[in-house]
Amino acid sequence: MTAAAAAGGRSEVPGQAAGTAKLKWTAVGAQQSDADQHVPERLAVRTVAVADPGDLVARLPRPAALAWLHDGDGLVGWGEAARLTLPAGEDRFTAGQKWLRELFDDADVTDEVGVPGSGPLAFGSFTFDPVSDGSVLVIPRTVLARRAGRSWLTTIAGGADPRPGTPPPLTAPGAVRWNDGSLTALQWEQAVAAAVARIRAGELRKVVLARDLHAVASQPIDVRLLLARLAARSPDSYTFACAGLVGATPELLVRRESATVSSLVLAGTVARGGTPAQDAALSSWLLASAKDAEEHSYAVESVREVLGPLCDHLEVAAEPSLLRLADVQHLATPVGGTLVKDASALALAASLHPTAAVCGTPADTAMDLIRELEGMDRGRYSGPVGWVDARGNGEWGIALRCAEVAGSRARLFAGCGIVADSDPHAELAEAQAKFRPMRLALEG
Repeated sequence: MTAAAAAGGRSEVPGQAAGTAKLKWTAVGAQQSDADQHVPERLAVRTVAVADPGDLVARLPRPAALAWLHDGDGLVGWGEAARLTLPAGEDRFTAGQKWLRELFDDADVTDEVGVPGSGPLAFGSFTFDPVSDGSVLVIPRTVLARRAGRSWLTTIAGGADPRPGTPPPLTAPGAVRWNDGSLTALQWEQAVAAAVARIRAGELRKVVLARDLHAVASQPIDVRLLLARLAARSPDSYTFACAGLVGATPELLVRRESATVSSLVLAGTVARGGTPAQDAALSSWLLASAKDAEEHSYAVESVREVLGPLCDHLEVAAEPSLLRLADVQHLATPVGGTLVKDASALALAASLHPTAAVCGTPADTAMDLIRELEGMDRGRYSGPVGWVDARGNGEWGIALRCAEVAGSRARLFAGCGIVADSDPHAELAEAQAKFRPMRLALEG
């Protein structure tokens, strides 16, 4: 399956492999369309070193933004040299990789920096469920980046001024009204209880159930403002924006830098305490919780099973540690190794998805139960989100603590891992805590 968008903004069209749905793409100024084939036009890409740009979010010239930020460093992008929107299907990752490879391999690249994230790259966000449409890859016209004390600027010929004047001010969304999503709180508790019954009956060992929440603001929602608020409040998380999906995920699905691969597995959650003593007590409870240890072990094992065969040696911490965030704390296990089989960051993310941290165990049974009980399409929530460059380096997180934003509306998501000992009331409280980062970002 192939598709490509022209660097100069021509309206061209993707091809279609036998037995698969046609892809949809856009270039700057182009309309989405379907057709039989397209020979990509070459992208002219240049990366140069620049002085430290300071706050990366503050350099974004318009509300439509692309971003991947962690502890102040990362990448922001604007403009579109190419966009690919993928239809539903198990092959959505493979189709996206092929599209990128064709564009990147044919690109005319001048890269004076030569580090992960320099040269041409794409931001991406994929649907959780293969039956859902809407996975997206975007190659920005301009990328501004900083990492480990180095800063650089990447431009694709024909883009907007990469160093604009004063960006328009961030605008607050004003008053926000909240409404239940697909299920009310009581209905979702009933879904959790049903899942527990199925687990205790032996159908599966774990399932992750999510719920949604709708917000309507009095003014259009400025993604840059959400990014700024999320990054300020949760610098240890990975703050992201891609095609209207914005959030701050604590979970790194995979990072690939040359032959080095790493992941941070999170599963098992408790709220933060109001005082240091309460916080310590909750931490001790989480570390001692058999229910959360079981939930966490399934997530670790699902990552080990994928990365283990690809590495000469995979380092997996023997016991989980605590990751403390502003609103919750998680059991966390770092995983790392050296690849012996060549695979891009996007290919690794595709192999890992869905982990037991966002789906369940066994995955196929859990996915069927999610479709039965959640009463909604998750869209890109809990799917891979991140970036990949032309050398295959990149970082992909799991799209958590996020919202889909369109105009003055936002749809928020939160999910919880359900095992045999799960209590519906406790799981609802956990979901409410996981909504909090995005609620605060919207309300200020």
